[in-house]
This record gives sequence, C-alpha cells and structure tokens, in this order.
Amino acid sequence: MNGTWDLSVFYNSFDDPRIEGDFARIDALIPQMKELLAGGGDAVTVLTKYADLDEELETLFDKLSSFASLTLATEASNASAMQLMDRVMQLSVSAELLGSAFSRYLGAMPAEALETAIASSDKLQAIGFYLRRSRDAARHNPAPEIEEWLLRMSLDGASAFSTLRDQLDATVTVDYRGEQLPLSAVRGKAEDPDPQVRRDAYLAELAAYKKIEIPMAACLNGIKGQGLTMIEAKHFDSILAESLYDSNMDQQTLDAMWTACRESFPAFRRYLRKKGELLGHKNGLPFYDLFAPLQTGDSPAKTYTVEEAHDILLRELGKFTPDMAAFIDHAFKNDWIDLYPREGKGGGAFCAGVPHAEQSRVLTNFTGSLGDVSTLAHELGHAWHNHCMAGLPLCMRNEPMPLAETASIFNETLLANALRQGVAHDQLLALLDTDLQNSTQVVVDIYSRFLFESAVIEGKKTHNLSVDEMKQLMLDAQDQTYGDGLDPEYRHPYMWACKSHYYIPGLGFYNFPYAFGLLFGKGVYAQYLQKGADFVPTYNKLLRSCGSDMVADVAASVGIDVRSVDFWRASLKTIQEDIDLFIKLADEQLKGK
Repeated sequence: MNGTWDLSVFYNSFDDPRIEGDFARIDALIPQMKELLAGGGDAVTVLTKYADLDEELETLFDKLSSFASLTLATEASNASAMQLMDRVMQLSVSAELLGSAFSRYLGAMPAEALETAIASSDKLQAIGFYLRRSRDAARHNPAPEIEEWLLRMSLDGASAFSTLRDQLDATVTVDYRGEQLPLSAVRGKAEDPDPQVRRDAYLAELAAYKKIEIPMAACLNGIKGQGLTMIEAKHFDSILAESLYDSNMDQQTLDAMWTACRESFPAFRRYLRKKGELLGHKNGLPFYDLFAPLQTGDSPAKTYTVEEAHDILLRELGKFTPDMAAFIDHAFKNDWIDLYPREGKGGGAFCAGVPHAEQSRVLTNFTGSLGDVSTLAHELGHAWHNHCMAGLPLCMRNEPMPLAETASIFNETLLANALRQGVAHDQLLALLDTDLQNSTQVVVDIYSRFLFESAVIEGKKTHNLSVDEMKQLMLDAQDQTYGDGLDPEYRHPYMWACKSHYYIPGLGFYNFPYAFGLLFGKGVYAQYLQKGADFVPTYNKLLRSCGSDMVADVAASVGIDVRSVDFWRASLKTIQEDIDLFIKLADEQLKGK
C-alpha cells in the first residue's frame, strides 16, 4: 500500500515497444473491419467476425488511452502522456467513423432480418442489446460526407478545450497563508476541523480561480457551442435529449425524479440551517462549511489513516459479502489506488475500469476525514461493479451513466448505516452529518448544476457567455436549490470552473445520473434490508446486467418503477427521516450548551 497506483498493467513506460505494436495492430484492424462491412456476405458471418475484431480493437484503444489519461490524472504536465493521448485522439476519428459505418450497416438491415441473425447465433444473442441499439443509432449519425470533418475539427475544438481545462485545474497554484499549494490540496481543507482553516482555504480558492477564469470560461463556451452544433448534425432536439438517449433513459423518468427532488428541497434547507446553528452561524451555512466535520463531545472530529480506512471498509462492507472484503483488500494491496493529493494531480475522485486485465484503478485525494473514507467506499463500489461485469464482451459493459452509480451509492449506504450502529448521540450526529453532506451534494447541488448547464446552453445559442454571466448563473442556480440554507454572502460563484463534468466533449448534463444513482441505490439497498443475504446474488446479477437493457427495464428486474414519482419520493423519504433525526439531536446539543 504505497499510496500511488501501478499502471504497469498497461505498459512499462512510454518507451515500451508494445505501444507501437498496438498502434500498428489498430492500423491493420480498422481497414479490415471496413472491408468486412462493405464486402457483402451473410449477416451472421459479418456480424460475428465484426464482433470479434471490434472486441480486439476496443481493448487496444482502451489500453492506450487509459495509460495516457491515468498518467495525466496524477501528472498533468507529463509531455509523453500528452503526446500519446494526442495520437490516440487522432486515431479515434477513424474508429468513430468505423462505428458509424457499422451502425449504418445495421440501419440498412430490416429489423426482422437482424432478429433472425441474432436468434441463429449464441455469440450474437450475447450482444443482442448492443446490436439493436447500434441499429437504432443510425438515425443519429451525421451525414457521411461531413462526419469525418466534424470529428477532426472536434480534436482542435471541444477536445482541446477539455484538455486545457484539466491542465489549468491541475497546475494553478493557490496562495494559502503565504504558501503555494495545488488547488486539490486547498479544496481538501474544506473538511479540516479548524473553522479558520476552512474559511481561509475557501477565500484562497476563490482568489485562485480569478487567475484562470477567462480561459475556463472560453473552454466552457467552446465545448457547449460545439455540442449545439453537433446535435443539429445528429438530429437531436437538444443536448439533454442526446444525453438521455446515450443514457438509455427517457424524459418521463427524469421528470419524475426531478419532481420528487424539488419537493425535498425545504427539508435539505432545514438541515443546512441547523448545521449552521451548530457551527455558530446565524444566516444559513456558509459554503465553506458545507463539509465541515462536526465535533463529537469534547474531542475534535476524528480523522483516519489510510490503514484505518482499509480496516473499516473490510469490516463493514465485508458484512454484505466476504467476497467484497477480499476484493477491496486486493485493491489496496496491489496498488490499484492513488490516494493522496499532490502537485500536478487532479482533484476529486474517480474509478477507471481496466477490462483487459479485469481490474480497476481508483483515484482519490485522501486527507483523513470520514468523508474520505466514504469516498473510498464509493469508488471501490464502482470497482466492484466492474468486477461483476468480468467476462462480458466490452460492448456489453457500457453501463449507462445513471446505472453506473448504483454500486458506488450502495457501498456508501452500507458503510453509513453500519457506522451508525450503537454509537453515542454526539457521534451519531456527526455520522448523520457525513451522510447528509453527500446527499445534499447529490440531490441539491446536482440539481443546481443541472439548472446552470441548462442556462449556459440556452445563453450560448445567442452569444459567448462572459465570466460574470457564468458566475451569476451559478449563484442563481444555487439560490434556486440551496435557498436560505446557504448564507447568501458565502456561496460559490466558481463551481462551474471547479467541476470537470461540464467540460467533457459529447457528454452533456453529466449531473442527473448522480441523483439517479443515489436514489436508485437507496431503493436497491431497501431491497437488501428486506431480503438479507439472499439478495447478494440478485444484486450482483443486477450490476452485471446494467449495460444490457434500457434503464427502466433494468430497474424493473428488481421490482423498481423509475417512471413513478412515488419511487423517488420513497427514496427521498429515507433521507428526510435522517434530516429529522439530525435536527432532533442537534437541538438537544444546542440546548445543552
């Protein structure tokens, strides 16, 4: 457990001759696959051969791009990684054109003929959902005569803007109390036990964004502008419609979820104001105290070593199934996790699958808070999800964004509920707060991001938005969601620069899936409480099936109707019950002072 991840599962170095070998194999595969599609032949033979070659092609691309991107995640200025990523991006245009050609091949095939081909082959039955979705996607392919140029221009457009944004975020230094620190380290101080540290870090963070606000705004304008152009070429009504399509999700489901979330905002605001009272604030909770740990008794908020976090995760998540404990232990001991913040490393946390080795890699910025322990549980939930998909064809592992959060939220919920058992009131208050911090982010803050992105896209239809406009739209979105739960003097006008999710080319509205994941995960957890250990095989089967059907149908397989607002209300009710208990315990503590 050395704290940094091992990427030798991809290549030994950027001089590894296998890199050139893999590029050469890609150069040979793409024309071979094009010829296969153009050469005629019976559908079963073509589709079967294409599926085998596509599996190999996807594996090669994943190895090359993951080696570059994961290196850049911790070494933002690594020149060799940037050059490798540029080569992969250039070659990805040919791969995307090949994918469109395959989609058109299927689109030209009558639906009955495709079903006959699928029924006649076990291999094609195993990827039936992928084939049907690829056929349907033909209606959203840009015209062939312009598609290549759209993709090539994107490399110097949205993709370049996205890369620049990540470099700005990872390399800007923050003047914190006279010391120059990376942004990720300063943001980590939001969970520091010392209130003055939190406030100073917040003010220093805002000052740092001032140094990069103009290029950050240019990046966001460019990415959303390209998105608006691309939806016209791809025959979508809106960027949101494209995102829902790519998520295998319908508008009815999204509307039902947002309706329930909006209904819950008053309860979240009560929680925020009460936490503000506990911390001595009188006008709502300042943004810099959103993640403030609550003191338990006369002792400061507990911090954890990585070793303690490891032991907690094994003990508590292992109660669900010993297999998960063994899996997590393996991840720690085999250097799957890059743990600590450092200069050049991006902020936040994520998990990346390594399908060719049936592994995962996890990035966190661990500073020792209980929230950091929860983040590890979350990201290792993603890794468990990847583990449950082991052996599937790569085209069937593309779980849509909403379902991608199922295992991560399930793990968080398991951990939170386990840690609450048998603790004193002051400790329970702190544990509730940790859980409610996360729920507030995933329901309230996520909806603020949805509103902000909607407003930016609408504005971009007529003009490039200025820095001041973006800051005001962010504050407006926070006002509509957090409301009087936040101190109006201490909000965060730069959250649009902070969150990388806005800057992913071709992936608009990477926000609502988190709310879906939280509330769906809680619904799945409720099934576990009812069925106990008997639910474990069902749960693992659910995770394995996430890339094999539409979201509503996957949910229905475990008895959940995601198109019903009542399901979402029931999940939110469990959070509101936690809020009620938090306020009750907080009032008791305030009376005792």
